[in-house]
Amino acid sequence: MTTAGQVAAFAGVIALAAASPGPDFAVVVRRSVVAGRRHGVVAGLGVATGVFVWSVAAAMGVAAVLRASAVAFTVVRLVGAAYLLWLGVSALLAARRGGGATGIPTEGGTRARLGVSFRDGVLCNILNPKCGVFFMAVLPQFVPMDGHPTDVLLLSSVAVAVTVAWFTVVATLVAALRRALARPRVRRALDALTGAVLVSLGLRLAATG
Repeated sequence: MTTAGQVAAFAGVIALAAASPGPDFAVVVRRSVVAGRRHGVVAGLGVATGVFVWSVAAAMGVAAVLRASAVAFTVVRLVGAAYLLWLGVSALLAARRGGGATGIPTEGGTRARLGVSFRDGVLCNILNPKCGVFFMAVLPQFVPMDGHPTDVLLLSSVAVAVTVAWFTVVATLVAALRRALARPRVRRALDALTGAVLVSLGLRLAATG
């Protein structure tokens, strides 16, 4: 059975991984700026959903199969890269126009679709096979050889909780600065920066095996 110490250590590893700048972080920041705190939090929930799927998949051996199959890994990797490129190009086009990105709401509240934010978070995470490889490498260090499925469920839940907590903080901080970030020049610069980061990450994901 997984001990409290192992759970705490695992939570620390997940916290470090979540805090590392990457596609998930960029998506949550952008959703927070474009549509407000609630959308940033929902995007974080989407990322956490992907984290849960990957952690369970790693425990079930699905991630191992994906890693062993060069074709499957490549397909998922390229689809994920294409999605990041789409998000990045959309942001760059928004910067050029000085408005919202294609398919992304520019207003908070009820008129903006929370589903878009959740979708972006889920797809950004779940289409990155390296997340599966990460959990495949990390989980065995915390789940005993004779571990029960409840151990996996516990650690997966911890991963989700840590991810949600982190991105809630990120969304809250970014939303607090939203008024300043919403200024036309700042907004265009942020769109350009976010777009460049997402395009760069997409190209990197496509180029690396």
